[in-house]
Amino acid sequence: MTKSGTARRTPYVLARFSVFSECLLAGVWIALAALPLVTFLAAFAAGARHLQRYLAGERSGLREFVADVRGAARSGWRLSLLWWAGLALLAFDWRVARSGMLPGGRALAAVSALGLLAVAVWGLRTAAAWRSGANWWHTAGTAARRTVTDSAGSLLLVGGFVALAVATWQVPPLAAPALGCLAAAAVAADRR
Repeated sequence: MTKSGTARRTPYVLARFSVFSECLLAGVWIALAALPLVTFLAAFAAGARHLQRYLAGERSGLREFVADVRGAARSGWRLSLLWWAGLALLAFDWRVARSGMLPGGRALAAVSALGLLAVAVWGLRTAAAWRSGANWWHTAGTAARRTVTDSAGSLLLVGGFVALAVATWQVPPLAAPALGCLAAAAVAADRR
């Protein structure tokens, strides 16, 4: 490659690397803000907003992230509790179905696993679509419709779950930065 070809490609590569590094930073922020677990959706929403602001060239620092976490947690904690309860119920159903104590347990386990993925994707799509001052319940309804109608975007988030699981399995400390990659997948699915 010529020097001029290298010079033209360098800004492109640097821009892509800066987006990747911003995703990793957002993942660490999400992990720290989500330590109480109830605040996971709020932290994820703030991380997605951070990435959206960064991609739009707007101011997107820690101060804005913290303000978004506060705003999202203040108005969305009820939805977050409902989301966690839905995930816990479906996980319990899946475990019971896999125990072999129920007739038709394999079919129930498959349905429970699909339901678990659907509820997880719906929650992340809701968080990615949230905007400051928006009604969480209205956003959740819109995200539920998009989870069903935009199957490619939902599969993108399932792929993000797989990437997060593999990264965490291989090197557990990578779980925090990998959350940022999952947030980037949610932002991409929201922009589709």
